[in-house]
Amino acid sequence: MRFGDYECFSVETGKFELDGGTMFGVVPKILWERKIPADEKNLIPMSMRSLLIQGKGKNILIDTGIGDKLSEKLKNIYKVDQDSVNIDISLSKLGLTCNDITDVIITHLHFDHAGGSTSIIDGKTVPTFQNARYYIQKKQWEIANNPCVRDTASYMKENFIPLQKSKVLTLIDGMQKIFDGIDIIVTDGHTPGQQHLLINDKTNPLFFCADLIPTSAHLPVPWHMAYDNFPMILLNEKQNLLSKALKESWILFFEHDPHIAAASIKQGEKNIEIDSVVSI
Repeated sequence: MRFGDYECFSVETGKFELDGGTMFGVVPKILWERKIPADEKNLIPMSMRSLLIQGKGKNILIDTGIGDKLSEKLKNIYKVDQDSVNIDISLSKLGLTCNDITDVIITHLHFDHAGGSTSIIDGKTVPTFQNARYYIQKKQWEIANNPCVRDTASYMKENFIPLQKSKVLTLIDGMQKIFDGIDIIVTDGHTPGQQHLLINDKTNPLFFCADLIPTSAHLPVPWHMAYDNFPMILLNEKQNLLSKALKESWILFFEHDPHIAAASIKQGEKNIEIDSVVSI
């Protein structure tokens, strides 16, 4: 689907599962399981979905999924499934390989968003996208390198330190226009320095939600994750961005929704809700 000067494509990088209660925090299970049913262990299915942006001589990838470096123990814990779909398969369907990617924008450095940024080749951990420049918020980089006890398990340094060593890393400081027609918006509620892309379009701009709104079930402003470090900040950010999205007819791109990649939204009787699903 075209947004402004760019063609955009959903890129599936795998599936995994997380505890439903953790994904919805204080929201009662009797409410959230109507949206995403859980199994007998209270696990819910989640996608790992990147976005490919093509135009102006660039192949820009937003987030890289969980990658293939996880131990078997962690793969079992998170029920990681990459047998049927991974980033190589998804890119090949678009006529591309990892070497065709020119720029990689990482929303934040949690392992399910940044794990695919590096790969092990000949025993060395190196950038997966050999010809790409990587972009990370400076604030997020500093936190990832010095995580608090709560965040330690989310940041795996093998996913990002090799980028610095290979001199392919650019640290961005705050909101700005990163490419012509593409703006960076920063939020701090989930984790400080999470960056989102807004692809400008006269009719329907495209907004990459990342973990501000991980699935379409998280559209109600009070519905957020236990993983969010600063929930009161997040609620304010979410309210402001969704109000702007409604006013300007944004299309929202959901990174973790098990079924819906993107959708337009509308104001419902009580909460903001999906208007129509958009195929990307």
